[in-house]
Amino acid sequence: MGDIKVKTPWLGHTGDVPMHLDYFNGSMCDRVEYIARKYPNNIAYDFMGRSTTYKELMIKVQTCARSLKTIGVREGDRVTIALPNCPQAICMIYACNMIGAVASVIHPLSAEKEIEFFLNESQSVTAITLDQFYNKFENIRQSTKVVNIIIASIKDELSKTIKAGYMLTEGRNIVRIPDDAPVIRWKDFIRLSRHCFYNYRVERKNDDTAIILYSGGTTGTPKGIELTNYNFNSFAAQIAATNPMLRPGDKMLAAMPLFHGFGLGVCVHSMLANGGRCILIPRFTPKSYAKDLVKYQCNFIAGVPTLYEALLRLPDIKGANLSCLKGVFSGGDSLSVELKAKFDKFLYDHHAVIQVREGYGTTETVNACCLTPVNKFKEASIGVPFPDTYMKIVVPGTDEEVPYGTEGEILIAGTTVMKGYLNNKEETDETIRTHADGLRWVYTGDLGVMDEDGYVYFKGRAKRMIISSGYNVYPAQIENIVDAHELVHMSCAIGVPDPYKMQKIKVFVVLNDPKLANDETKDILMSYCRKNIAKYSMPYDIEFRTELPKTGVGKIAYRVLEEEELAKMKEQEILKK
Repeated sequence: MGDIKVKTPWLGHTGDVPMHLDYFNGSMCDRVEYIARKYPNNIAYDFMGRSTTYKELMIKVQTCARSLKTIGVREGDRVTIALPNCPQAICMIYACNMIGAVASVIHPLSAEKEIEFFLNESQSVTAITLDQFYNKFENIRQSTKVVNIIIASIKDELSKTIKAGYMLTEGRNIVRIPDDAPVIRWKDFIRLSRHCFYNYRVERKNDDTAIILYSGGTTGTPKGIELTNYNFNSFAAQIAATNPMLRPGDKMLAAMPLFHGFGLGVCVHSMLANGGRCILIPRFTPKSYAKDLVKYQCNFIAGVPTLYEALLRLPDIKGANLSCLKGVFSGGDSLSVELKAKFDKFLYDHHAVIQVREGYGTTETVNACCLTPVNKFKEASIGVPFPDTYMKIVVPGTDEEVPYGTEGEILIAGTTVMKGYLNNKEETDETIRTHADGLRWVYTGDLGVMDEDGYVYFKGRAKRMIISSGYNVYPAQIENIVDAHELVHMSCAIGVPDPYKMQKIKVFVVLNDPKLANDETKDILMSYCRKNIAKYSMPYDIEFRTELPKTGVGKIAYRVLEEEELAKMKEQEILKK
């Protein structure tokens, strides 16, 4: 086993960042509570103009914890959280941790059938969502074991002035929930805390599951990823070590969603665990993102390449002074050399003295496990491993390391490797394998190369996957849903290049009755998709075919369809000229 290939010292600042770190012993909530004692009056987060200090945050978390205990949530129970980046979500995640429950965090825009799957997969006893998503939960409630549904509202966390404006705009579009609906409203839920006086805190160990996040499955079934307190706390320490410029009070623009390791791991917990300040953005739009970036003079931003592409197009930000920025991180998809060059110039033109730093990771390791060092960039590299994190390149599916400069499968080991996939030992054993060195290695399914300096270069996905606006979309999942429709014989989903989303999703369909290949049938299938597929995974188009191309072994040749779409796009570009 080559030293550099497996164990690379962090090359990030001036060489003084240790290869090994000391980690906090306790739960995620314990860590934030420790910070709250050190910096009680520092601001923990801002939400739509209202600031909350660390001291106030911990009071809210304790109140929420007592309320959870009052409604019967106990140690080991799962609580599904389907919320955007808002104060209720932050409080609920740490309150679950405080009472020993496990937070199962899902996309609030998930389709009904997906919500039903997530609730049953986690065996959740309680769920919390926003008022505008109530109907989706109520429609599938009887098919789950959920006892209590808590309904939160954005307006509950707004100042009087902003609340008035909200109710006249977005608030007007929210369908009113019946007064007798079998739910607990957030304010009533919080009042229940007065009925619990003691014994609501449970001591949790490092290796206890704290969070369940979900990744799509290549077989079409999403997988729950069990992440521990140690995973998140060690990740937070590694983020601090690889960013020695991070100081208590520094501001992170938290736009990446909480159901994603990028959002919860990088933008929220790593900041709160180190005394940082989160600027919570419940719904991303380039304009609001740019406005908050300038208004709060944020020190750190983290996002997917499409976010940076969108910022480049905004006229409003042209004169902004971004000298406040200490770190700009890109992940979730490959950052092209061209886009990095454009955004680096954008930063320079706006008085920032830094460049974009690209990282790489998987939800199976919380999020990033390697990052471009502060002062040493290599073109197209995704950086070097974090402290206590090991990476190597092997012949795909084996433990045989390849020479430097040779392409192979990227493997990861270290303190942030997940406990396993929820209720799925077979997939866990396939993805995490213990090698002769005693380390548990994650087989990422991604292809990469490592150079002699230990820098890693991402080369592509070995697994079939579409990346749309930074979200992993698994074609098999979409195909399973489309194929289940009574009109469909078979389908194939592909990613089509898109200047904003990177890729958008198109589905090719063979109908049981070819005569029904018309606009009316397309509308029926699109409507069906909207009900069963999350918004970020929705196909933009359905094309009917009498047959789909096949490989020599009879599988659908999806690459042929991808090539056809690319050829069609090129032809259209030529015609425009």
